[in-house]
Order: sequence, then C-alpha cells, then structure tokens
Amino acid sequence: MMDVFLWPLAGAAIAWVGFRYLAMNVERGLGAALGIGAAGGYVGGSVVAPMFVTAAAQTTAGDFSGDALLFAGIVALGLLVLSNLLAKRWGV
Repeated sequence: MMDVFLWPLAGAAIAWVGFRYLAMNVERGLGAALGIGAAGGYVGGSVVAPMFVTAAAQTTAGDFSGDALLFAGIVALGLLVLSNLLAKRWGV
C-alpha cells in the first residue's frame, strides 16, 4: 500500500530536479511539471512495472517493491521529456 504513495512522490521528485536543474518544462511552471511527474510515477508503478516484473520476483502484496519504484521514475522521466519536447516544438 505504501508504494502507491511513493510512486507519485518519486515522479514529483524527478520533476522537481528536472525543473530546477535541467530547466525542463519552464514554460508551464513548477506545478505542471510536478503534476506530470506524479502522474508518470503513478502510471509507471501501477501499470508498466507489473508488465515487466515477474511474479517470482514480487513479494507478498503490500510489500515495498524497488523495481516498481524504478519503473515509476523511468516513466515519469519519459513523460517529462516528452512534454518538454512537445512544448518546444508546438508550444503545447
């Protein structure tokens, strides 16, 4: 259960680092970057991670999963890069 709170938090942390130090999504502001990162973290942890993490590697339900947290961060970073590219290309 704790993972559900950690995935968006990890995505938001990656978004903050990208906003602060890499100047990603500056046009839309910090709130939008945090929202995109948190959404990407949640999707990565709840949708993408179960597709790649095998059942043998998973522990009992509710335990912490480092793999899911890793996928949450990767998907959040991917969404942030994609949104940054869209903003630069089409001003969306």
